Amino acid sequence: MLSTLPVVLPIFALVFAGWLARRIGVLGAAATTELNRFVVFLALPALLFDVTAHAHWAALWKPGFIGAFGLSSLAVFAFTVLIRRGAGRPLADAALDGLNAGYANTGFMGFPLALVAFGPEALAPTTVAVILTVCAVFAVAIVLIETGLRRADPAGGQGGGQGDREAGRRVPIWLAVGRSLVRNPLLVAPALGALVPSLGLAVPAPVETFLKLLGGAASPCALVALGLFLAQKRRSRGGQGSGAHARIAALLVGLKLAAHPLLAYGLGRYVFDLPPLLLHTAVLMAALPTGTGPFMLAEFYRREADLTATVVLVSTVLAVVTVSGYLATL
Repeated sequence: MLSTLPVVLPIFALVFAGWLARRIGVLGAAATTELNRFVVFLALPALLFDVTAHAHWAALWKPGFIGAFGLSSLAVFAFTVLIRRGAGRPLADAALDGLNAGYANTGFMGFPLALVAFGPEALAPTTVAVILTVCAVFAVAIVLIETGLRRADPAGGQGGGQGDREAGRRVPIWLAVGRSLVRNPLLVAPALGALVPSLGLAVPAPVETFLKLLGGAASPCALVALGLFLAQKRRSRGGQGSGAHARIAALLVGLKLAAHPLLAYGLGRYVFDLPPLLLHTAVLMAALPTGTGPFMLAEFYRREADLTATVVLVSTVLAVVTVSGYLATL
């Protein structure tokens, strides 16, 4: 547990900083939305571009690890979406619930934990896990959210299609969704970044410094925004509503901290026959708590974010115990 605490404590400190800034009036009521827009349109696209532009694809090509971690993440995501849709949840909100269960905090917590637990040899597969999480799983969720919002509101929805309201009534759903996706910086940035190594190009030093500075703000700003959101005063849910909220949050946290790593272990050991280092790195990445990506999307698309905020905080607290327990067994 002591090896996990130094990684987790800065996360809580950033969330607390946002909470305190809102409570004492340093940041106002609009700060949560504006800070999230900064992350979505500037900081996170810079980070995603930087990650894919500097990826050494030949060295990162680990099919078994990709299968174990990637398939487990997508399977937990898809399973959660299906059961939440079955419970009557709109597609956009079900996709956010799927992210709550399948989106591991690989970027912020993955690297330091992998380094402490397994040494420098684990950094390459950890990079693969980050790319799969922030590009593949995130991209699928955005597609589902845009599709759900377009079906519910052909006049535009929220996100990439605000300027297409009139046209949205005349074009097919798939075309309206496509237009929103190609204007979404969270999808465009990693796609453009991947062209850099594939075309044999190099990022100029000043541009690289710019990307590092801007991309480095993504995680801390998202955590501060989470603290700002938690500091907002809300109306009480009442007994039954509060109970349902707690049950759903417990389900999503259980899927994230138990089902996800167990599935990664099963795939890694019995399907892909991974060597010990890759197997345990895949399980460690899957065992990480929910990252801030789902909360950021909930705020950006103006969906109800209480559930996501609860899952992020509770899963992070419990992961101190579950991740430390897993590392102790090794």
